[in-house]
Amino acid sequence: MIRIVVIDDDTIIREGYRSMINRSDEMVCVEVYGDCESSFPNILSDKPDVILLDISLPGMSGIEAISEFHDVLGKVDIIMISIHTDDDRVFASLRNGASGYLTKIVTPARLINAIKEVFLGGAPMSTEIARRVIESMHSPNHKTTLTKREMQVLRRLCEGNSYKMIADQLCISVLTVQTHIKHIYRKLQVHSQTEAVSLAIRKGMV
Repeated sequence: MIRIVVIDDDTIIREGYRSMINRSDEMVCVEVYGDCESSFPNILSDKPDVILLDISLPGMSGIEAISEFHDVLGKVDIIMISIHTDDDRVFASLRNGASGYLTKIVTPARLINAIKEVFLGGAPMSTEIARRVIESMHSPNHKTTLTKREMQVLRRLCEGNSYKMIADQLCISVLTVQTHIKHIYRKLQVHSQTEAVSLAIRKGMV
């Protein structure tokens, strides 16, 4: 059972997310909060696998809170859900450690699938957001020693694909994907998928 916490200052929206999530047999919304500060005393006992986090909140913003949640919880997947689609907020969220980014017009089916994707190692993004990420990688401003295959793997990571999806798309084994990713981490001097994707976005890698 996937455990989810929702943080959004709009009561209707957060209760709507709670209802969507609890209709699924594979997940449960353990708690909802109207701001980040009120969640901090309880977030450890909530034990979320995934946090759905708004950006524009009273007090601490969602972007600022990402690192706080990682400090407290360690491994937790955070999906930003926002009306904002500008590059600054999108890339700041990913750099700070968000695992995905959806717009608030997300359908119930897409929301549930995004939670499943991120839980399985993917990085779900709305189509518009994914397009921005891919476009940012087309700049030739950054040279790297990654091989052609490693770049193919990195690009698919940035698109939000899980290891299995990458393996299927490239007709290779999951073990081979994992080996490529280890090489990518070493060459880029990063330690996680989030860091690799953030660096690729920030440097405009191709």
